[in-house]
Amino acid sequence: MHHGRHALVTGGGTGIGLAIAQNLAANGAQVTITGRRADVLEAAAAQTEGLHALVMDVADEASVVKGCAEAIAARGPITICVANAGIAEGKSMAKMDMAFWRNMMAINLDGAYLTARETLGGMLAENWGRVIFVASIAGLKGLKGAPAYTASKHGMIGLMRGLSEEYIGSGLTFNAICPGYVDTDIVTRNTQSISDRAGIPTEQARAMMVKTNRHKRLITADEVATAADWLCNPASGSINGQTIEIAGGQM
Repeated sequence: MHHGRHALVTGGGTGIGLAIAQNLAANGAQVTITGRRADVLEAAAAQTEGLHALVMDVADEASVVKGCAEAIAARGPITICVANAGIAEGKSMAKMDMAFWRNMMAINLDGAYLTARETLGGMLAENWGRVIFVASIAGLKGLKGAPAYTASKHGMIGLMRGLSEEYIGSGLTFNAICPGYVDTDIVTRNTQSISDRAGIPTEQARAMMVKTNRHKRLITADEVATAADWLCNPASGSINGQTIEIAGGQM
């Protein structure tokens, strides 16, 4: 289905990003996976044919410009872009400082903008492209105790909606996937963080996140990857400017 396509997946060495990359590669794409840790990326690429490791920091403009140029030189125009790299960390307004806020925006929002910006050229030349932003249910509603994260994901969805209107009628589409709590290392880390902050057992902290998902279970990374793969289907060209909720029910 994706034969001859070059995909770029940021944060592609672990979790949701890796699952998306593996799915795209299984369906014929050559996939550049990016992140900040070379060892993690190289281990992932060694396990799956069609994955190619590239160290790139989405919060650093020069790194994104250089990284995308290298990927394009090696494997041709990027026509599938998955802006997945992000951090998820809760902190109340009272405890937040400017450094925390800026870091959240630099990675989650600036990173999404830079990744899309540096890959659009190839899509416009081919008159075909798929840009997928991996957002969150926090892009659609407020998440208590996480105003910065909520704002960054709302911003990502705003960027997606603006781009979908800007290029409407072309062969490019822009969509956002909005998962609830997914069974990844991020949930594991947040479980420990909630446990430490609230002084409750880790099982109770994990149950709090599970309960937030409407169907009362954690979502799998494969469920998110399947949605991303569907959005890249040649027959999905009329799905544009949408927020795909993967949360076990209506939000």
